[in-house]
Amino acid sequence: MIMHSIERLDRLTMINEIIIVCDNSYKNHLEKMIKEYAITTPVKYVQGGALRQESVYNGLQQVSNNDVIIHEAARPFVKESEFQILIEDESRNATLAYDIPFTVLKGKEHITSNLDRSELINVQLPQKFDTSALIQAHKKARAEGNIYTEDASLMFANSDIKIKILKGSSYNVKITEPIDLVLGEIIYKNIITNRN
Repeated sequence: MIMHSIERLDRLTMINEIIIVCDNSYKNHLEKMIKEYAITTPVKYVQGGALRQESVYNGLQQVSNNDVIIHEAARPFVKESEFQILIEDESRNATLAYDIPFTVLKGKEHITSNLDRSELINVQLPQKFDTSALIQAHKKARAEGNIYTEDASLMFANSDIKIKILKGSSYNVKITEPIDLVLGEIIYKNIITNRN
């Protein structure tokens, strides 16, 4: 799945480095795929952490640019044009997001409150950030022992920087459950014929 995103990133002239955060045991396999796919953008490999947040922090230590795009291999269907829209937007801190099309309630064993879906978004990746600002937000979150599942919420909670919301798409799904693979095959058949 990771190569779908890397191929798209490799076609973008604005991207001058790709940092792959993974367990060291995957590095040789990834290096082989990078060669097989003829990826020309320089690639760095960084050891992942126990949590996603730690992995992103580790990767940030190797970023050589003032701005960084954060993406995840589990979202292989983002289009090249969506990366471009994110990169070219004037805001240095932005996330793709999509409207939530279903009713959302708060609760565990019992419903505790209603949520207004018109005020909610489904956060997607990729996301773009001012690198040094994101590092500082990560440091604050680490110092306070707070864990986040993605970086827009981490940045929002640990800085006073505004994060712009850019319109995402319904097919930019995250592959987490077995049913997602079935949906993914359908999306892949559509996307492969129109890569923009």
